[in-house]
Amino acid sequence: MADTLIGPNITIDGEISGDAPVTIEGTVKGRIAVNALVTVAENGVVEADVETPQIAVSGQVTGNIVATERVEIASIGKMVGDIKAPRILIADGAGFKGHIDMDVD
Repeated sequence: MADTLIGPNITIDGEISGDAPVTIEGTVKGRIAVNALVTVAENGVVEADVETPQIAVSGQVTGNIVATERVEIASIGKMVGDIKAPRILIADGAGFKGHIDMDVD
């Protein structure tokens, strides 16, 4: 299954939902609810709450993330918001401001 690519010159204001992986190189504002990997590329900007199994952040995210599997913020990534996930990786050099909840039931 091919990734859905939101290109560098695209801005989406609204909700993205579905079951296929999404790579964001442009700007998304609103809400993302995807049942697959969400990748925020180096120049990607997300101003949205995100619900997904996994997210990899190399760009910029402002909003809360709820992930059922894993959140990864790369060394060049920046995130402002709260994270709720069982596994979280914040690389050396990454920017993060918010709260982390790794509560496992």
